[in-house]
Amino acid sequence: MNNELFEALTILEREKNISKEALLEAIENSLVTACKNHFGKSENVKVSIDPETCEFHVFQEKTVVENVEDPVEEISVINAKMIDSKYEVGDIVNIEVESKEFGRIATQNAKNVILQKIREEERKVLFDQYYSKEKDVVTGVVQRYVGRNVSINLGKVDAILTENEQVRGEVFQPTERIKLYILEVKATSKGPKILVSRTHPELVKRLFESEVTEVKEGIVEIKAIAREAGSRTKIAVWSNDPDVDPVGACVGMNGARVNAIVNELRGEKIDIITWNENPAMMIENALSPAKVISVIADAEEKAAKVVVPDYQLSLAIGKEGQNARLAARLTGFKIDIKSETQARESGDFLDYENDYEDDEYYEEGEYAEEEYTGEDYAEEEYAGEEYTTEEDVTLEAAIVKLLEERKMTVTTAESCTGGLLAGRITNVPGASNVYQEGYVTYSNDAKERLLGVKRETLRQYGAVSPQTAEEMARGVAKAAGADAALSVTGIAGPGGGTPEKPVGLVYVGCFVKGHVRVEEFRFTGNRDKNREFAVARALTLLREELIRAR
Repeated sequence: MNNELFEALTILEREKNISKEALLEAIENSLVTACKNHFGKSENVKVSIDPETCEFHVFQEKTVVENVEDPVEEISVINAKMIDSKYEVGDIVNIEVESKEFGRIATQNAKNVILQKIREEERKVLFDQYYSKEKDVVTGVVQRYVGRNVSINLGKVDAILTENEQVRGEVFQPTERIKLYILEVKATSKGPKILVSRTHPELVKRLFESEVTEVKEGIVEIKAIAREAGSRTKIAVWSNDPDVDPVGACVGMNGARVNAIVNELRGEKIDIITWNENPAMMIENALSPAKVISVIADAEEKAAKVVVPDYQLSLAIGKEGQNARLAARLTGFKIDIKSETQARESGDFLDYENDYEDDEYYEEGEYAEEEYTGEDYAEEEYAGEEYTTEEDVTLEAAIVKLLEERKMTVTTAESCTGGLLAGRITNVPGASNVYQEGYVTYSNDAKERLLGVKRETLRQYGAVSPQTAEEMARGVAKAAGADAALSVTGIAGPGGGTPEKPVGLVYVGCFVKGHVRVEEFRFTGNRDKNREFAVARALTLLREELIRAR
């Protein structure tokens, strides 16, 4: 019997993952229950079980007395001495109880206690197993529709896919295998209740983790994700290894990796973009596949103004505003998108290839440099060589072309413009051939640490000074190993100005082949316009110096 019991417990432990200790405890409780049902009480019943052999004994502890009043708890001294002559009145005698003495009802009750314990342990094991998988992806088999909900078998337990967590338009067939994201696991009297989802953004993230080795190993990070289930998802990725392209890793050879995920999501479009800490560049990437002319991002207000070519406006906004909506979720910015024509009409965008009135934004008589128009270029000796006046050629595009022709590279160091200058340059297709890195250094510490600006310079002249602009330009060129560099430092506003250094004061430094030129500008517009004009002046200055250096 003991061998059979041991084998039975071993099988239960293996098949149902219930510990042998828990089963032995259940047997002990069942024997105590049987004694109670048989004798009417169980306070004096003791059960001894050997966990190694499963050999068990049941004892009644009886007190030795002269006259027995309660035979369940007492034994006469005469009977006690028949067991052992050493027993005296008041001693405790252990009387073994044979289980065959139990009646049918007592035995049945004991059996029920064991079965109940097994069920409880089984529910506990299942709960622990699936609770550990909460916030993870599992594969399930479609069982049936229960109203508008779907019952999904996960192996040892069923899960519920509610209507709210289903992708609109998705229809499942019985026995179909699908991937699901476990939202929540609850313990109930009937076992674990598991809620799953097909719409949660984390489902896409987990699928990439399972499909892309670099993501699973932490080489590539998924920084942000925005999803409209069944339609489109945007994810922003970043590589911790400079030799690993995060987008390429996620796409895979011939799109194999991303296509596997798209197939699992039944054709849901997935846009994979590169994460960028610069808000303007991040917003530009997030609006992909639309092309962007300019981005002005206010990190404090979490708002951005974006200008796109007229023919790209509908693409940037997307069907029913989806592309813009997902980009806003991905970046956390409120994004206002306008076409180039709309922006010019509203005054939110400046065509830097055309004239604009200086006295509207500059103090009268100061820095009255002429902006470059088609007529201006036609009269200059370099007209048509480095720069064309066709409408689709921007100032930054002309600069990239100049750099490519001269086999030069450029870098940027920005303070008040916060990455807008880098964004303008990198908007140009092929800019990666000439622009590899840039720096946004708002704090003095960053200027010292990253650009090598001297602490004494900052202490004596301040961050907004021609001396700092020059050291920033030289420092960023050295740090990036570039042939040319632009630096911008100033007070964009609305606060931070003083009588000596008012809002709108900007210094631009331009480094080209060892020579630095620094220009001072005083703008009188709002914060956005001051930054826009600072970028425009910086690009103009770089173009001039590149032409002079040829």
